[in-house]
Amino acid sequence: MNHQAQLDAKGLLCPEPVMMLHVEMRKLTAKEVLKVVATDPSTTRDIPKFCQFLGHKLLDQQQEGDIYTYWIEKKDS
Repeated sequence: MNHQAQLDAKGLLCPEPVMMLHVEMRKLTAKEVLKVVATDPSTTRDIPKFCQFLGHKLLDQQQEGDIYTYWIEKKDS
């Protein structure tokens, strides 16, 4: 999936991935896509909640072994 930016949160535990995600989303312009790669299983709960709360669109999420990947589109301003 096409993306404009990537966040590597592998090896980090809650709440660090979501805190870093918040910082990275602020850097993007509306409709840009951030790819997030994480190893913390709690991101499967936290990242969808983050998107729902702030209005960003979770385009896709995948799991391959212990790697979790998310594509998040920044909401319109």
